[in-house]
Amino acid sequence: MTPDIHLSPRLIVPDPDRASAFYQVALGAEQVFSAPRGDDGRPSVVDHRIGGSSFRASPAVSSWGWLSPDDLGGSAVLLEVEVADPDTVGERMIAHGAEVVVPIENQPYGKRSGRIRDPFGHLWIITGELR
Repeated sequence: MTPDIHLSPRLIVPDPDRASAFYQVALGAEQVFSAPRGDDGRPSVVDHRIGGSSFRASPAVSSWGWLSPDDLGGSAVLLEVEVADPDTVGERMIAHGAEVVVPIENQPYGKRSGRIRDPFGHLWIITGELR
């Protein structure tokens, strides 16, 4: 394994500013960088940090092959977040426009988890310890 590799998922969304605001309030993400705005008024990338992880949000640009879940007819990736209180995180996401796909419940595999679709079509597994 090469220790100098860092993976940062990039979520393609229609509006990176709106997505960034959602991820900050719903997931507690910290915005650490926003690129200068392009001709369309949107930043090309907004970097976020949650704990020791990072991810990016960028606008959909079909000519670059950057398609949002709405462009694709659904999300092709599941993003998993392990948190101390999955119920509270799920409720906060829903309060800010996300929807439940699979309710957060104790699962037979020993975790409390469920699936939430954010307002931009990305699917999140919210997981934590059983309660």
